[in-house]
Amino acid sequence: MSKSAPLPPDPAAEWSGVEVLYPFAKRPAVGPVDLQVRPGERVLLLGPSGSGKSTLLLTLTGLIPDSIPADVKGEIRLFGQDVGAQKPWGWARHVAQYFQDADQTLCGMRVEDEIAFALENRALPPERIAQAIAEVMRKVGVPEEWRHRRSAQLSGGERQLVALAATLVQDAPLFVADEPTAHLAPEAARRLHTLLTSREGGHTTLIVDHRLDGLIESIHRMVVLGCDGTVIAEGDPRTIFRKERALLQSHGIWCPAASALDAELAQVGIAAHVAPLSVEEALAHLDPDNTSPECLDRARPAVEAFIASAKPSVTVRDTSVLVGLTRADCAPFLGPTVLRGVDLAIHEGEILGVLGRNGAGKSTLGLCLAGLLPLRSGKREGPPGGYAFQRPENQFTAGTVREELLTALPTRMSAGQKAVHADAALESWGLASLARNHPFELSQGQKRKLALASLTLSDRWPLLVLDEPMAGLDAHGAALLTQEIVALRERGRTIALITHDMDLALKLCPRSIVIGEGGVLADGPTQELMSDAALLARSGLTEPASAPAARWLKAAALRLETAAAC
Repeated sequence: MSKSAPLPPDPAAEWSGVEVLYPFAKRPAVGPVDLQVRPGERVLLLGPSGSGKSTLLLTLTGLIPDSIPADVKGEIRLFGQDVGAQKPWGWARHVAQYFQDADQTLCGMRVEDEIAFALENRALPPERIAQAIAEVMRKVGVPEEWRHRRSAQLSGGERQLVALAATLVQDAPLFVADEPTAHLAPEAARRLHTLLTSREGGHTTLIVDHRLDGLIESIHRMVVLGCDGTVIAEGDPRTIFRKERALLQSHGIWCPAASALDAELAQVGIAAHVAPLSVEEALAHLDPDNTSPECLDRARPAVEAFIASAKPSVTVRDTSVLVGLTRADCAPFLGPTVLRGVDLAIHEGEILGVLGRNGAGKSTLGLCLAGLLPLRSGKREGPPGGYAFQRPENQFTAGTVREELLTALPTRMSAGQKAVHADAALESWGLASLARNHPFELSQGQKRKLALASLTLSDRWPLLVLDEPMAGLDAHGAALLTQEIVALRERGRTIALITHDMDLALKLCPRSIVIGEGGVLADGPTQELMSDAALLARSGLTEPASAPAARWLKAAALRLETAAAC
């Protein structure tokens, strides 16, 4: 008698017919969803803002409905057991969960205590805890000098790194991460993606992230939620990004840069045989040294079109200075001086990029530019500015989304005029169906849209400082914001754009500054700064996604010139 095949292991996580309806909501936040995550699998969950990604993750250990009230239908199982069989804290040994907001993980303690917290709750020996802390700090890139700082005193990106270290140190069989790189500088995001996708020993990973480049190559399977909170695509990332690209775009879902280049090459019939996940992969079969001049000549317009879509869309104007800092020393509220001797002028109608690694002092500089933080020394000249905070909740004061927009409009407007402007903003930012919701009921991406809409709705501020405005936005939201920034600039507004998105800075900012080492490391044309490899490495930045295509274009042009001369 032949032996029967062993039964497959239970899924690490499983949702069967799951649907979540929040109190007073008219439709489910997500579902119905049927989804399995197998042991050892790395799964990426994609979807537009408000599609229910975070809600689905919060049901996994029973936080919804145990801590967050909601009506949950269907079955949810972890490692073969019903989630409701124990309280959410009972799953702590099995599931390490990083929440979308780092402050939901942190308690305001010292950094080493934040990281040790979960291990102390397991009563592990002190020497094992100390060893685990040191190891995870090294892997995540948390500097040793942060060890005794309080997490509440860190920047948004620094808190995110500490929260990730505090989650990863648990070494649970299932790691769940909701937007883990939203506020991380490019170098830190790349290190984290490598860390999350190289875990061995049967670890399972479920990630929600809009930042795909550098991550997607290591993902086994993608699950895509549509605008209605149901699964619209599932499978291998290469297949989905090539065959379902139009579907993803119609739902406002991010695609990697390689997907756009792949589409351009497909139009001229020379796309790669295997769908690419990086720009390098998209061009690997077109190596200029080993490809015929005829084929290179066909590919060149497609690559040029891809690069053109990433090039600056804003021209430089010669205008007078709006706000200036002279020999400025800048410090966060109740914190030490982090920037010294800053000389900076931002001109009327300019979009200035502010770049640098986490903790370099970008947000502190932005608050000083806006006049919201007094300088420790030096001088600031110019009108006050409006500020879009990294955490959009910090600027909400009204009881509904619509009221938030109405209160942002100038008092000189009549009630009727305010209503017209508010309704138009709700429609253009895709928030009309949420007009009666409390701002805190929105998804993180929707909160970001509301915060930006309320800040840009009136002409009160000649200077706007936008601090990581793309964090948490889906592709539709990012495109809307890009259009709004260009429109504001056309109306004469001045913008300081603090960002870790190198592609966004290249597209919108003719000029950028790089912050680091306690001051301004560089100030000049954005394209030149992003071509300086030594500067990028020094400041924890990476080149934009289009850079490999630009290098290919130069090599192809040289090859074609050589062929023509023969």
